[in-house]
Amino acid sequence: MKFLSSLDPKDRRLLLWFLAIGLTLAILTGIFSSGADSDDNSLPSTYLTGQHGARAAYETLLESGYKVERWEQPLSDLAATAGPETVVILAQPITRETADFKAVRTILEHGGRVLTTGMSGGGLLPGSASARPSNVTFAACQLEHEGLDPLADSGEVWMVPEATWTEGNPAHRVQYDCGGHPAVVEYNWGKGHAVWWASSTPLENGTLSRAHNLDLFLNSLGPQTGHRFYWDESLHGVTSSTWSYAAGPALTLLSWGLVGMGVLIVFSFSRRSGPVRDLPAPARATPIEFLEALGTLYRKAGAASTAVSIAWERFRRHALRLCGRRASAMSAAELAGVIRSRFSVADPGLEADLIACEEAARDEAITDREALRLIQLLHDHQQKLNAAGRPASLNSKSETTSPHPQERAL
Repeated sequence: MKFLSSLDPKDRRLLLWFLAIGLTLAILTGIFSSGADSDDNSLPSTYLTGQHGARAAYETLLESGYKVERWEQPLSDLAATAGPETVVILAQPITRETADFKAVRTILEHGGRVLTTGMSGGGLLPGSASARPSNVTFAACQLEHEGLDPLADSGEVWMVPEATWTEGNPAHRVQYDCGGHPAVVEYNWGKGHAVWWASSTPLENGTLSRAHNLDLFLNSLGPQTGHRFYWDESLHGVTSSTWSYAAGPALTLLSWGLVGMGVLIVFSFSRRSGPVRDLPAPARATPIEFLEALGTLYRKAGAASTAVSIAWERFRRHALRLCGRRASAMSAAELAGVIRSRFSVADPGLEADLIACEEAARDEAITDREALRLIQLLHDHQQKLNAAGRPASLNSKSETTSPHPQERAL
């Protein structure tokens, strides 16, 4: 006996085709439904376990005894009940709604604490000054501590900044910077406290355990006792409502089914059997070949003096900032005089080393070995100035702890 023998053979064949298509779509939905949790997803959501997700940070808080929960309702509902015990985490929020801006302001005015990250997160804060940096490199950067608050004492922190903060407001305290651009800022607003990061890198799954990124995260949240922590997911598109119950595999399968039916309709009436445009020509060189060619070009150009020039300029700006002077052009001898007037314990060979670096920055015939030696000298002098510029309490604390291997992204 045939399957559904009462049907016309053509109808039965059509039904079998549609059953096969539906089964294929269900399999494809199961295969591709996990793509949202891949490493390509840059959203720092507590539901994602990929490289840029924040599942590890959320579970770390739970295991450490923090009273933390995901917030999936409108942010205005949380603002209505916020108080001094409220701490809100806004990791890379996505919103342009006026109600969300007002909700963040209300939470701070009621005495709450808000940690937000990125360009969009800085825009949510009242009185904020976040901006897109002019020279974004999107490379990992070891942040340099600038402030004297406990947050600046979190230790070695790595971040891939995507925004910066406009300086000038004395109430905004820069605790860490990357290449002279503010990367971690905190300030008081009303009865509350706001903390801003240039990106969410320190709390992401792939970088949470690097150096002291976790310490920066915990210090940014403030004391654990007497506070309740809310990790906002409503501004990541996760908002609980009546329609939330319709979401899931059934809705996904229905969506793919509609797409499949549309494709079948298009193919049924299509008259074309091939592409209407020529395929793009393949790349002439792979990325690795390009990098090798670029490295050969720099090596032949003799760019050792350029490396010394960059290190010299970075040291000059950092030293003037430590001395409380505005960055301005000056010779090596003048810079050494300014440093000695501020730090009497400066190295005896400071003047000679700075003059040698200044001359090497203009010497295109300098060897790679000599350039490396001068850059290491500048690094040593900078470390000594940083140690001399820290308060005595911080210096004594750093002497009792063992040093960690240092990396620096150039």
